[in-house]
Amino acid sequence: MTDADAAPGGVGVVVVAAGSGSRLGAEVPKAFVQLRGRTLLSYAVERARGTRGLVAVVLVVPEDYADPSRLTDLGVPLGPDTVIVVGGAERTDSVRAGLAALAVDPRIEVVLVHDAARCLTPPTVFDRVVAAVAAGADGAVPGLAVIDTIKVVDSVGGVTGTLQRASLRAVQTPQGFRAEVLRTAYASGHQATDDAALVERAGGNVIVVDGDPLAFKVTTAEDLERALAALT
Repeated sequence: MTDADAAPGGVGVVVVAAGSGSRLGAEVPKAFVQLRGRTLLSYAVERARGTRGLVAVVLVVPEDYADPSRLTDLGVPLGPDTVIVVGGAERTDSVRAGLAALAVDPRIEVVLVHDAARCLTPPTVFDRVVAAVAAGADGAVPGLAVIDTIKVVDSVGGVTGTLQRASLRAVQTPQGFRAEVLRTAYASGHQATDDAALVERAGGNVIVVDGDPLAFKVTTAEDLERALAALT
């Protein structure tokens, strides 16, 4: 049996969509910016729904968007497996809220945390992450090799070192974990911009699987143009 054939158990996906997206300069939260007549969130959920073993999807959204009828009107594909929760002040708070919503379902053995801003991530990336966790890792993150040379600098811009590119990866989402491992990591109360960092800090083993160029994060207006070009 290959890693890709490993049985994943029940999978729950937390889609984080509560950020303001101020750097995008939009009048609505970033996940609700339109791209070819659809919100970024709708693209993200559509792709997440193709995950092998999926049993639940939690959408973490701003309070003003927590009404299911409003999400439906915005084209977000909801279903009987969908739970909607309100996000927190920080990303970590939002993920913690999503984890709490999944905790009531005993079928869930693997949790994926996905940023709605990475709305074009192919379903194959979700499956690679799930398969790696099902094969025994505490966590798995998709990543791409770093092309640029990376310098370490001090507070005034002085170079203090050069990192070896061969050992570097630019990580993406979804990031996947054994459910109990991720819950333990989040129980620490620490904040992080990366879920894997919390698991690593708690002593878990996290591996990197192949990411995809389409899993880029929409942060700026230029990123939105890139996403639009990818859909043409």
